[in-house]
Amino acid sequence: MILVTRFNGSKFYINAELIQTVEETPSTVITLVDHTRLVVADSAAAIVEKVIEYRQKISLPLQKSGDLK
Repeated sequence: MILVTRFNGSKFYINAELIQTVEETPSTVITLVDHTRLVVADSAAAIVEKVIEYRQKISLPLQKSGDLK
């Protein structure tokens, strides 16, 4: 899940696995695989960075809770 911001400043999470496209028109529009369109305040570049960070995190091996530092 990634955190995005609506234009009114409220924040919500979307499932990064469901993002099909991100475009700036000039507002940032995220289109999900079910064709739902979400208009957010975050830039397209910021959304891409959040998705990359999310994918990097999920590709790490799982750690036991005692292993976290």
